[in-house]
Amino acid sequence: MTKPPAVKQEGTLLSVRNLVQEFAVRDRGGIRGGVVHAVSDVSFDVAVGETLGLVGETGSGKSTIARSVLQAPRPKSGSIRFEDRELTGLSGQKLVAARRNIQMIFQDPFGSLNRKWKVAQIVEEGLLAHDLGDSTERGHRVDETLDLVGLDPAIYRSRRPRQLSGGQCQRVAIARALALSPALLICDEVVASLDVLVQAQILNLFEQLRRELGLAYLFIAHDLALVKQVSDRIAVLYLGKLVEIGPTDSIFERPLHPYTVALLSSIPIADPHAPAIAAGGRIDGEPPSPVEPPSGCRFRTRCPRAESRCAEEEPPLRELEEGHQVACHFPVAPDEVPEAVRVAIRTPPPSTARV
Repeated sequence: MTKPPAVKQEGTLLSVRNLVQEFAVRDRGGIRGGVVHAVSDVSFDVAVGETLGLVGETGSGKSTIARSVLQAPRPKSGSIRFEDRELTGLSGQKLVAARRNIQMIFQDPFGSLNRKWKVAQIVEEGLLAHDLGDSTERGHRVDETLDLVGLDPAIYRSRRPRQLSGGQCQRVAIARALALSPALLICDEVVASLDVLVQAQILNLFEQLRRELGLAYLFIAHDLALVKQVSDRIAVLYLGKLVEIGPTDSIFERPLHPYTVALLSSIPIADPHAPAIAAGGRIDGEPPSPVEPPSGCRFRTRCPRAESRCAEEEPPLRELEEGHQVACHFPVAPDEVPEAVRVAIRTPPPSTARV
């Protein structure tokens, strides 16, 4: 078992320890089945009012972790404590009640909303499910949350999703989550399908809500530049394993894992004269199959720094700087970060514009 990241327990809202999630693959048409190792021994905390960014490639286990926190489905093993309550042992109405304080916002703003319902019905859905208030009180709460996300209730409460833009639909989804006054919002690629201008608006809204309501976020994305704008800390996943976690500024200024360096190098730079990414900041090939992950370090098959030790021994998470941990036998030194990556780090992305 890996050592959990060193995070102060005081004020901890969500504590995930040694989370394992696996899925069986059935034999079909002569193709051998197996087990998908979606998440393997992952540990992290989210403090009260904190935003933890969870980043990695498609298939790294980000969304699986989010759904495991909600117990949908339950993890194979591990501990998930929320507000000092173990969720893995809850079922029925006790689990439903606990989920009220953890709300999830999905990537597709259109697909996550019932197209036949009016906005007021969509936002009220959670209140009805938890039997909160009478019709008058629920109506007031719907108007209050719509106003909170920047939608005039007099205009939007009677509209349907087909009458809204992508950004407006996502605001409705946020209002639906906020209606239950949660302590934690899980945001799963919530701006990935939106254009850059709307992305900036939604990110600004999240920051405003955090200041006003004291919300905590588990913010899932594959874009490090995007995550930087909203996160206090960043956790980097690769093939179901946590490879680096630390304060946002530390991750960007002193990346320790070769995979983190590669993610930083993928940040687009609007400068034709910017230096090209050298071999140390680039990875080749496709990720290995999660059905048969590599021995030792799972990143070794694509890592330019891999040695024989990497195949024989799995690197544990270890703290090299205060609050900054990495799972790598040969971490990247500050003077080894390619210049092109440093340029990408210093260049603000277009979506940082305040709107």
